Amino acid sequence: QVQLVESGGGLVQAGGSLRLSCAASRSIFRLNAVGWYRQAPGNQRELVERITSGGATNYGDSVKGRFTISRDNAENTVYLQMNSLKPEDTAVYYCNSDIGMLRGSWGQGTQVTVSS
Repeated sequence: QVQLVESGGGLVQAGGSLRLSCAASRSIFRLNAVGWYRQAPGNQRELVERITSGGATNYGDSVKGRFTISRDNAENTVYLQMNSLKPEDTAVYYCNSDIGMLRGSWGQGTQVTVSS
């Protein structure tokens, strides 16, 4: 199984920015779609932003264009640039491939907390 490790979360004030990283144990992103998902307390896990192997992206409505997903195939890393953060963005953020989702395999995630 490919290991995905999220990092970059933390505490930030409203209006601030964070950049999350998702590092893969081996090169998979050229052939697999990968996305960022989040889960807030009491809520279902939801799509934040996803990118396919061909570079197409799709977004969750809650992101409203504030976040940008990118990938570095050479570094086996996917990023999520988060700007104009709101308290409603507070959640645990996960990255996962489509295959990983089909397998029900999720990592530890990284906590993002946005203060008012």
